[in-house]
Amino acid sequence: MSTVRSVLARARFYVREFSGEAAYDRYVAHARSHDPDAEVLSRRAFERARTDAREADPREGFRCC
Repeated sequence: MSTVRSVLARARFYVREFSGEAAYDRYVAHARSHDPDAEVLSRRAFERARTDAREADPREGFRCC
């Protein structure tokens, strides 16, 4: 049973990394480690800022729609 859990945990890790869902968790951990009293963006604000930055960067490609 522990093998199944281990495989599922690894699969979950890779899915979260591939989809970008883990980016917010990394952001919060980084922000807290550098300044524990700093205000951290909400997940919604973080995703909005991330999307805006991606769309503003011409190296990421043009997004028409």
